[in-house]
Amino acid sequence: MDNLLDRELAAAGERWTPLESNPDVMNQFMWCLGVPEEEAELYDVYGLDEELLELVPKPVLAVIFLYPDTPQDLCRSRHEDEPVAASGLTECSQKVYFLKQIEALGNACRTISLLHAIGNATSEIELVEGSCLDKFFRLTTNMSPLERAEFLEKDREMEKAHSLAATAGDTEACSNVDEHFVCFTSVEDHLYELDGIKPQPLPHGFSSPSSLLQDAARVIKAMIQTKPDSINFNVMALSKKPK
Repeated sequence: MDNLLDRELAAAGERWTPLESNPDVMNQFMWCLGVPEEEAELYDVYGLDEELLELVPKPVLAVIFLYPDTPQDLCRSRHEDEPVAASGLTECSQKVYFLKQIEALGNACRTISLLHAIGNATSEIELVEGSCLDKFFRLTTNMSPLERAEFLEKDREMEKAHSLAATAGDTEACSNVDEHFVCFTSVEDHLYELDGIKPQPLPHGFSSPSSLLQDAARVIKAMIQTKPDSINFNVMALSKKPK
């Protein structure tokens, strides 16, 4: 490290150690932050064919996708306007809860994908009053995506929970990863891809809560096809538990 920026980025990477892509780890993280265990749970999606999608508990509130990505890929802008044009939207719904992944957050894309998933499902999930997530969403509701990211960067309670979750997996934590998490959710009858490194949510056409999993699977299949030599993919669904 030969300059201040490099030292700051290294410190951010150490503070926000990557979480293992494992429902057990992510669930414990989510539950300790304020999602009641009886309200929602993350499940592995074992395949994107219809018969395997049918095995996922319903209703699905969000889909989290892990895919291989190099630092160069993360810095390269994808064709942002194509999903917007394909969806027929002139702009994204203001009801989409979205926050940026700024450099100070290091490898926090797992946490950000979970915040995207829960933040767009607060009408379906009754958070524990006064919990970390309850306070986070109440205080950031009217903020911009960048302001939410800056708030998260200063949220020591969230950071501590993230660090504890990062040590709970079966694999050794590493700050240098070539993987990235994004979230898919349905808002106002449209499917959105929520990726904190992008300028805004990316709409992918019409969707609904009942078809969210299938619609997300369609987009994920296309993303997987762009990396035919890799097998490092993982899909999890956030499902509401029956009362």
